[in-house]
Amino acid sequence: MPLCDYFSAPDDQAAVAVLGTPGGPGQAELDVVFLKNIDPVAAMARLEAIMTGCSYRQAGERPRSGQLLSEPEDGPPFVVSLTDTLIDALATALADDLVRCAEAWSMTDELRQLGITGETTADVLKALAGLARRARVSGWRLYCWWAL
Repeated sequence: MPLCDYFSAPDDQAAVAVLGTPGGPGQAELDVVFLKNIDPVAAMARLEAIMTGCSYRQAGERPRSGQLLSEPEDGPPFVVSLTDTLIDALATALADDLVRCAEAWSMTDELRQLGITGETTADVLKALAGLARRARVSGWRLYCWWAL
């Protein structure tokens, strides 16, 4: 079961530096949302499509969408970036928006196959929205520390 710890950092260099910290961003004393199996590429592109009204393809083609910031030959874990569009959508979402988006997101193949319910998805979105809001206040971005 892959660990997918979503965290904020001031820039790509600081985010990649987490790879040198045993245990990842939580041990680096960064703001982290600890998740499992929430893929930073496909699942986050689906979420962005739902939250912004674009297509999955458009979300996946946006700058920073699922961009691998560490070299694959270094092996797992990896650091993957999230788009500024998704960060903005999460940071500005109202509670009702998060509930609506959570229900739609829970019905996607990526989450349905994991057996993740709408209620669990709502909790995940609430946590990610809080992370995005705190990151935006500092001018930071969001990343995923992905350990296979």
